[in-house]
Amino acid sequence: MARIALVTPAGAGTRNGNRHTALRWAAFLRRAGHRVSVALAWDGAPCDLLVALHARRSHDSIARYRRQRARAPLAVVLTGTDLYRDLPASAEARRSLDLADRLIVLQDEAPRRLAPRMRRKTRVVYQSAAPRARRAPPAGVFRVAVIGHLREEKDPFRAAAALERLPHEVAIQVVHVGAALSADMAREARHRMRGEPRYRWLGGLSHARALAWLARSHLLVVSSRMEGGANVIAEAARIGTPVLASDVPGNIGMLGRGYPGYFPLGDERALARLMARAGREPEFYRRLRRALAARRALFAPAAERAALAAALRDLMRPSGRGSAAARR
Repeated sequence: MARIALVTPAGAGTRNGNRHTALRWAAFLRRAGHRVSVALAWDGAPCDLLVALHARRSHDSIARYRRQRARAPLAVVLTGTDLYRDLPASAEARRSLDLADRLIVLQDEAPRRLAPRMRRKTRVVYQSAAPRARRAPPAGVFRVAVIGHLREEKDPFRAAAALERLPHEVAIQVVHVGAALSADMAREARHRMRGEPRYRWLGGLSHARALAWLARSHLLVVSSRMEGGANVIAEAARIGTPVLASDVPGNIGMLGRGYPGYFPLGDERALARLMARAGREPEFYRRLRRALAARRALFAPAAERAALAAALRDLMRPSGRGSAAARR
C-alpha cells in the first residue's frame, strides 16, 4: 500500500475535466488499496508518490516536492493546454516535464508533441466512462448535443453557427449544455438563441443530466481548438452516440486517424455538411456508429484502471522508484 498525493488545480465543486479525472483516479487507486489524498497543491505532507495534473498550473507543487524529496517518485499528467499551448511558451511547464519520473497523457496522439527523450517516460491512459443513461434520441427531430463549458478553447458556438448554413425547414436541433465562464459568453449564447430557434443553451447542468441529454441526442459535436483527451468523447462512445469532431490532435487521439466524422477546425460550413449528411444518409450515420464502437473498449473503466496501474507500478516498487533513471 502506498500513500499517494494527487494534485489538481481544479478545486472541489468544479465540473471540469481535470477534477473528474482526479476523483476517478483517486477512486481507482483507493480500490487497489492505496491511501490517496486529492488537493489543489502539495502541502508537504508525507507521501510515497505525487501525481500532479497540469504541468504548468501544478508547477509550484512539482518543484517543491522535488526540492524536498529529491529521489521520491513523481508523475505529471499533461492536459490539453499543457500540450497544445503551454509547453512552447512556459519554462515552468517544460521544467515540470524534466522533473517528472513518469509523464501521463490521455490520448495516443499526445506523445508526438514531446521530445524523444520525454516520450520514453510517457504512458497513455485513456479516460473512461460508465454512463447509465440509455440511448433514446427523439424521432421527430435530429438532435445534436454540444457538452462543455462556454470558453474560448472549446470554440463553443461552432455547432450553432453551422445551423445558419442549414435551411430552416431542416428538422435539426442543437442542444448546448455547459456553464458560461464569462458574461460575454452568456450574452453570446442568449443572442444566438434569439436569432436561431433551433439552438438551445441549457446552461450548466449536473453530470447525470448532461449525460441524459447526450443519450437523447443523435450526435455529439466536439468543436474544440485544443483537447488533452475529451472525457465527453469517452462518454459518447460508451453510450453509443456518434461524434463529429474538429480535426485537432486531441480529438484524433481519442477517435483514431480513420474516423469518418472530422471537420476542419473552425469550419462551420464543413460541420453543417456533416450534420446534414448524418441526418439524411443512414449509411453514413451507421459508419459513424461503427467507427465509434470500434474505439469503445478503450474507454472502459477496467481499461483505464489497468493502464493507470501499469503507468505507476514501477514508481511504487520499493527498490524501483525510477527517479534518476526515468528522468534521463
